[in-house]
Amino acid sequence: MSAVRALRRVADICDGINEWTGRLVAWFTLAMVLVTFTVVVLRYAFSTGRIWLQDSVTYMHALVFLLGAGYTLKHGGHVRVDIVYRALSQRGRAWVDLLGTLLLLFPVGVFIVWISWEYVAASWSVREGARLSGGLPWTYLLKSAIIAMAALLLVQGVSLLIRNALILAGHPEAAPADEAPDREL
Repeated sequence: MSAVRALRRVADICDGINEWTGRLVAWFTLAMVLVTFTVVVLRYAFSTGRIWLQDSVTYMHALVFLLGAGYTLKHGGHVRVDIVYRALSQRGRAWVDLLGTLLLLFPVGVFIVWISWEYVAASWSVREGARLSGGLPWTYLLKSAIIAMAALLLVQGVSLLIRNALILAGHPEAAPADEAPDREL
């Protein structure tokens, strides 16, 4: 197997991890709507409620945003200055993405893991649960999603780094299938 094919395979695996995770957590949005509807019906039609149901909406909301960050990055959904970026050639976009990954994404991802590690570890050490009686007892698991978010972003960063380095090395086919080159080099 050539080095280019091996690198593309690594990038495809990284993309696959975030694609799978993003598609999985996307279902939480439907669940949030259904659970919120249930909470409202219970409250206003039956004058009752369940704290754990309300907590579950908060958990799902957090998981959609935290675990969906890598998926969003994979699909180009994060904020960037498109007015400049889209005017660039494929090679110019590759440089912007490569430098952004090396100078911004990787340092921020590592910083998030580093700064949140003790916070999450402290939560795990006491198996932190809900503050309200009847709430979900897994706050420590929810806090772990902070580290998972950074890890998923770093995994996607590896894919970006590989693909953009290959494009700059003269392999425009290294771009993901859903991002076919639309400009000449």
